[in-house]
Amino acid sequence: MPEPGAASAMKSRIPVTLVTGFLGSGKTTLINAALRSPDLSRTVVVVNEFGEVGLDQKLFARSSDAVVILENGCLCCTVRSDLVGTLNTLYYSRQAGEVPFFDNVVIETSGLAEPGPVLQAFLSEPTLDGLYRVASVVTLVDAVNWADTARDHDESVRQVALADQIRITKLDLLDDRAVAEARIVADLRRINPSAAIAPVDLAPAAVARLLTGTGFDAADPSADPRPWLDVAAYERTGESHDHDHHDHDHDHHDHAHHHFERKGIESFVLTREQPLSRDEAQFLLDGIAANLGTGLLRVKGLLNIAEEPGRPAVMQGAQHLLHTMTWLDRWPDDDRRTRVVFITQGIPRDSLKDIIDLLDRVSARTFKARANARQGFAAARSAGEGA
Repeated sequence: MPEPGAASAMKSRIPVTLVTGFLGSGKTTLINAALRSPDLSRTVVVVNEFGEVGLDQKLFARSSDAVVILENGCLCCTVRSDLVGTLNTLYYSRQAGEVPFFDNVVIETSGLAEPGPVLQAFLSEPTLDGLYRVASVVTLVDAVNWADTARDHDESVRQVALADQIRITKLDLLDDRAVAEARIVADLRRINPSAAIAPVDLAPAAVARLLTGTGFDAADPSADPRPWLDVAAYERTGESHDHDHHDHDHDHHDHAHHHFERKGIESFVLTREQPLSRDEAQFLLDGIAANLGTGLLRVKGLLNIAEEPGRPAVMQGAQHLLHTMTWLDRWPDDDRRTRVVFITQGIPRDSLKDIIDLLDRVSARTFKARANARQGFAAARSAGEGA
């Protein structure tokens, strides 16, 4: 766990928006609208191939093999070999003045890609983590084919589960739009309680707002984490069990569970009334990551660390990878409980609860024993010195 303030130098990282959605969901239409928006003149749009988005040659101001510069100033580039290399090249080309200055990046994923591995890349690659940060995951959902897609393709459900923003496309093709939209929104809400869900709006200003949001920057000590964490959304859809530790003897953590009916998606909130020591927090979170494995789709939370009572630690992760913690300058309100949101797939609810409870008991007892041992050693040493 880094020292408080260690991440403050990363506040200038460029925000990135991931655009995902299953094949045919409308990503190309959204990207084309973005490339024509005058409000995206300082944005890079990263696509798989230029041909896939059907760029109009008349819009080009000038081009190279890898980067197309449009008349409105927006850059469009293709992924060359790998995303890490492409983004590094873009960043240093910007620094050298070889491409126009940009302060936002939009990445269109392929129709079969899941955002989890891309999120993981931004958390695990030091070169990316130092230059960029994921501000938002935008998922497009095809209203016409959603039911069949969700039934037959797990990746489409994970795309929804990991989204910060969900936009529904092709609603105009449905006979009873209002009824269909209400049904789809309810379906999506069961999978993702906290995402903003709305019909897609392809107006230039709306596209720009969707794709250039700054999101929550965990490396900004003054940022407000509450909209990002949105614990209340998960607690509203889950079942709350209010318990606490007494002297670190285990009863239960506070948990809010919700079993998403589609594809085994689960979310729960781990709540701790008592502060954790740094070592205890690391032990508990490492154990969770190791035991949930690839079933852990996303995790985000605020931790009350005993050694830093005035400031919360921010933790986040994708799949089994947990990012190095960062620190905020202060708690955003009077609620100083540890709260961690977990989104998982394929782990039965009872098993999930058993895993967390077991790790909690082991963590609490281990560190209580260590504290008692240290106190006993200190007392013995003091007695020996006084003899």
